Amino acid sequence: MANKTQEDYLVINGRRFRSRLMVGTGKFSSPQVMMEAIEASGAEIVTVALRRVELNNPEDDLLKYIDTEKYLLLPNTSGARDAQEAVRLARLTRAAGCEPWVKLEVTPDPYYLLPDPVETLKAAEILVKDGFTVLPYINADPVLAKRLQDIGTATVMPLGAPIGTNRGIRTKEQIEIIIEQATVPVVVDAGLGAPSHAAEAMEMGADAVLVNTALAVTPNPKLMAGAFKKAVEAGREAFLAGIPEKSLKAQASSPLTGFLRE
Repeated sequence: MANKTQEDYLVINGRRFRSRLMVGTGKFSSPQVMMEAIEASGAEIVTVALRRVELNNPEDDLLKYIDTEKYLLLPNTSGARDAQEAVRLARLTRAAGCEPWVKLEVTPDPYYLLPDPVETLKAAEILVKDGFTVLPYINADPVLAKRLQDIGTATVMPLGAPIGTNRGIRTKEQIEIIIEQATVPVVVDAGLGAPSHAAEAMEMGADAVLVNTALAVTPNPKLMAGAFKKAVEAGREAFLAGIPEKSLKAQASSPLTGFLRE
């Protein structure tokens, strides 16, 4: 385990990142507002929905604002309804010249946007064999998480709550099992609506978190992004320091002997 005397990098497939906060690019009121938030967040990984951009067009309204020398552009397959669609979208990114990194999302349900575990596993197997660095978005399912890391995904990304709900970590006990069993970084994704949610995930031992809606829909995305940055750093430091065990009984922090009357 790292500590504050050592460099504490997030390492994904051999690539090192100082920031443990990943940021999405949807729902912002303008590209300028989006970039102000991303810069304030300190994020180094920025995910973008393939259906929203033209990767081979440098004048695309969204892409022309993102400095790919500074940020790892992580295309996602949002909108894919099955493995076939997700694989096709991922391959389009590589054909457009992007690095072969992909955030794999397969969400056939348009109301809750919950990921399909069967199609996600199927797509991950194909993309890993294709040479992609695959970061799969999943339900907080420890069995699926283990299956995915066993076939070679670079991370697992369990949801805290459904996308865009801002409800925080409603899947805490399952994510704790995933973290305990993980041999790859665990990135808590979706549902984080407040900086305290991000801090909680990091205190639990998650390696990183991803947020989008919580930044994009607030009246001040830049300020909120800075708050998330601090929360992620605080949660990580608390985890590294070691959070004391809880106790039902009071534990005096000062000696109970030696009062003046004794």
